Amino acid sequence: MDRIEKVVMATAVVLLLIFFGAIVVAATNYGVDLPTCVTDRKPFTEGSAPFKLSDQPLRYEAHTVARMWMFDPPEITIPPGAELDLYLSSADVVHGFYVEGTNINLMAVPGAVTYQRVKLDREGTYRILCHEYCGTAHHLMAGTIVVSSQAVEEQ
Repeated sequence: MDRIEKVVMATAVVLLLIFFGAIVVAATNYGVDLPTCVTDRKPFTEGSAPFKLSDQPLRYEAHTVARMWMFDPPEITIPPGAELDLYLSSADVVHGFYVEGTNINLMAVPGAVTYQRVKLDREGTYRILCHEYCGTAHHLMAGTIVVSSQAVEEQ
């Protein structure tokens, strides 16, 4: 093997180790998690506003349905620091579920339920956008997650 080939191979191995290390650091330190497909729940056709899980403080569950050209419910309101178990299903075609400013990025597939647990500490309004082309009014498909300390008073 030529000297240049050895340098290129060593550089490639070092870069692979750096990239693998970056993935491990992101997964352990920054809460980057892969969304999962839930197999023990049947797909649902109606969304539900977030409800508090009685067994744990500051833990909520919401069921969201993506359909042409809206999210049901269109707004999810939770208090800051709450963990939200987000279940997503589609009523018609493949949709995307991207929350601006976060690492929440799910796919809504007909006949399947997608799940991700999220925690939003900063108060504000986070826009939900569909990132998969789902028809002529796709650009109008949006929703919001509102993180507000007043959500505690309403519950």
